[in-house]
Amino acid sequence: MLPLVLSSDSHVFEPPDLWQTRIDRAFRDRAPRIVRIDGADQLVIEADQVLSGIGLISNAGARFEAPETISGEGRFEDVLQGGYDPGQHLKDMAIDGVAGEVLYPSQGLFYFRIADTGLMSAIFRAYNDWIAEFCRSDPARLKGIAMINLDDVEDGIRELERTARLGLCGAMITEYPLEHRRYDQPEYEPFWAAATALGMPLSLHTATRRQGKIRGAGPLTLRDASSRSTKAFYPAVSLCDMIFSGVFERHPKLMLAIVEFELSWVPYVLTNMDYTYRERQGEAIYRFKDGMRPSDFFHRNVVLSFQEDAIGIRLRDVIGVDNMMWGSDYPHSESTFPQSRKILDGILAGVPDEERAKIVGGNAARVYGFDLAGATLRGVGAPGRVRP
Repeated sequence: MLPLVLSSDSHVFEPPDLWQTRIDRAFRDRAPRIVRIDGADQLVIEADQVLSGIGLISNAGARFEAPETISGEGRFEDVLQGGYDPGQHLKDMAIDGVAGEVLYPSQGLFYFRIADTGLMSAIFRAYNDWIAEFCRSDPARLKGIAMINLDDVEDGIRELERTARLGLCGAMITEYPLEHRRYDQPEYEPFWAAATALGMPLSLHTATRRQGKIRGAGPLTLRDASSRSTKAFYPAVSLCDMIFSGVFERHPKLMLAIVEFELSWVPYVLTNMDYTYRERQGEAIYRFKDGMRPSDFFHRNVVLSFQEDAIGIRLRDVIGVDNMMWGSDYPHSESTFPQSRKILDGILAGVPDEERAKIVGGNAARVYGFDLAGATLRGVGAPGRVRP
């Protein structure tokens, strides 16, 4: 039997009219919308900019029944109601044996690609208002992550402070900024300080690069598969930029979550960060105090959200059990829903109970403030347990 299960990476599916009804009036005619094109629903902004289909972000369970049907094609009427209805969302959590969830957007992931920074910030503000309302239906079990645009750092700080007042539990920033504004730049210092002061963990979530297509160069290209298979490259660079520039030395309580990139890439990066710091001082020019190594900051300040990385679990002595959080990715096509407990039992076979408890829920509770003793969480099953 598993300990209390918390998903550190689940999603909502934004209702089609969210941005038309909530965005600042000045942006309403340019707001995101779902448009049916050739029988499938597409995410469209501006007059005619198509960003993505909705199939991959709304197709939970298909991988178990008919994985050959998974594609970007999809229609809103086929989206699980729990994606946009909090009452049904909680029912789906009970079906999956999950006591609490950290919630990210679905459509919203793609809007980091928008070139117009004012439009992007307006989209994010509208979403942040909506997700805060969604989570108020059960704030003990639903923890929302804000979307923050850092093109203008001061504006990003104001939105971070506003979303903290709304009750959101953390903030998502782009996994990879524009090349000339990577996270080693001093302009972000006030933002790191603000996130630390507010106790808001920051997230780098897959599919949130600031510029360019997320995957591939067009339909029917092998580049989609190649890009997906190597997607950990971008958060790895952002992680290294933050560590090598001393962000976590100056802000020792800042937490960074790297989300939906799995685990097993990390030992290679940790080993090479320490090697570079030790033997390439002309490249690793920032020098840490008190004999700290890059990997020490990773283990103190970084957590990783994964779904099914059995190899990563085997490497947990290198990665760090305290740095690992499970997530279901509900309701996306990659999701473990509705078989999360079965999958967790398989990949955690042989893992000691204390370590299992941290991986499936304890670490997420620590980072995002779930009350493991709370009556609402206990209501999912016996105290500290989820029904099998």
